[in-house]
Amino acid sequence: MLWTFETLSRPSFRSIGESFEGWAYRRGFLGRLHELEALRFIERRDVGLQRVFRLTESGRLHALGGSDPESRWNRPWDGRWRLVVFDVPNEHTRLRNQFRDQLRKAGYGWLQNSVWISPDRLPLDRSLLRLTKADVESLLLLEATPIAGESNSDIVRGAWNFSLINELYESHGKILDQRPSMAHWEATDAKRLIQWGKQEQASWESVMERDPLLPRALLPSDYLGMEAWSRRQKVMGEIGERLRQFRPKT
Repeated sequence: MLWTFETLSRPSFRSIGESFEGWAYRRGFLGRLHELEALRFIERRDVGLQRVFRLTESGRLHALGGSDPESRWNRPWDGRWRLVVFDVPNEHTRLRNQFRDQLRKAGYGWLQNSVWISPDRLPLDRSLLRLTKADVESLLLLEATPIAGESNSDIVRGAWNFSLINELYESHGKILDQRPSMAHWEATDAKRLIQWGKQEQASWESVMERDPLLPRALLPSDYLGMEAWSRRQKVMGEIGERLRQFRPKT
């Protein structure tokens, strides 16, 4: 986008004949593109005389914050909870914290003390499990259903902080409200849009780190995730459409 704006809004003998790769090298972007290719987040394809960069599936998921919310919400649930109960001695604080971090990243919620819970069968890092010297007295993996009148909504509220999750979605919505006006097409506008995009992406990723993206049957009634996702899709679609309609000033 910046290459297009710079070439068309400030034409010069150098910019008119300069390739994208030449411009990206001059601006310091080419190395980053190579890094993204090495990470398999993007791929290059030659289409006729044009070189096209596309997001890979890994790149798409990374841009979404690591998960596809719609597929996560729409997944079926068999009605059974998966529990991890562990007791790592205090002298192994670092290992205990590592284990907690892994559970959190895997989408588990902290129900009570050292009891973590999830609606999914999620793989755990076997190397970390080995470090715990697991046995029934220090680590136990269970599948269970409540039998004493506890509701699934009570379990969800106890395991995940949805008040904080909703606050993060509200903060993200404010950032969407601050998107730059695209009424004037100048190189400075493009830079502001890219700067805003970085801020928006960071905000969305912070929500995805907290939101377990539970199946629809388990979502709280005041959950803001679906509304926020729909609005994000709409805003990004509008920005994409404006970019596709861009025409240089004459």
